[in-house]
Amino acid sequence: MQIKLAKNYGFCFGVKRAINIAQNSPGAFTIGPLIHNNEEILRLKNNFNVDTIESIEEAYGIKKAIIRTHGIQKDDFERLKKIGVEIIDATCPFVTKPQKICEEMSAQGYTIIIFGDKTHPEVKGVKSYAMHDNVHVVLSAEELKGINLGKKAALVSQTTRNIDEFLKIVDFLVKTCAEARVFNTICNATFENQDAARELAMDADIVIVVGGKNSSNTKQLYGIAKEYCENSFLVENAEELNPSWFVGKKICGITAGASTPDWIIEKIIEKIRKIEV
Repeated sequence: MQIKLAKNYGFCFGVKRAINIAQNSPGAFTIGPLIHNNEEILRLKNNFNVDTIESIEEAYGIKKAIIRTHGIQKDDFERLKKIGVEIIDATCPFVTKPQKICEEMSAQGYTIIIFGDKTHPEVKGVKSYAMHDNVHVVLSAEELKGINLGKKAALVSQTTRNIDEFLKIVDFLVKTCAEARVFNTICNATFENQDAARELAMDADIVIVVGGKNSSNTKQLYGIAKEYCENSFLVENAEELNPSWFVGKKICGITAGASTPDWIIEKIIEKIRKIEV
């Protein structure tokens, strides 16, 4: 069986930057998981003494706090400052961009539309920068129907969302509002990884998507792969591979989410090569 890697996959700029920051901050605590990959979080804890806390309340008494790649809510950032913790900001620059846009556009009276998952920490953080409550988080243009958006609206996106759905929301706003400000804040790495996953899935008999099951961008890749190759599977590590998946398959495609380190991908490839098909 031939193993074929996607043209673009794995660690993005923001994750590489955050991992490097964490490895150079031994003894620090991240506010929430640094990235959405449990295996890499465990490696940082065991090898670099970088642990995770889940709330600001747990930050009292610690010396150094790392802000995760997805960022945190604005009031939580202010609370950290007040309790005197040394703040090491590993927020991805592609995430701080929609935060600033949300703050500036809301200050100018625009209704804010955020294309993303309202439960995701990145989206919660972006929303917290709005200067008013007229903020709507949606996953589709359909969800905007029936909402009074006013005369002017500004649109930003969670960095890992799908461009096609984003454009449907753009179309809706242009037709609905007298003034629509559109800010494409989807990360370039997301575009490249999604396009590569689509191309790979069209050519493969089976696709293995490697990454955290709580990772938005990884789940997006899995959805794309599944659309073009029915035999697509999402795994976090080599132990989750099922040999029966590969029976009769000739081309195995492999892609990985932006929070997936090379060492996990290499273990996946190593195990697949040992499977008898």
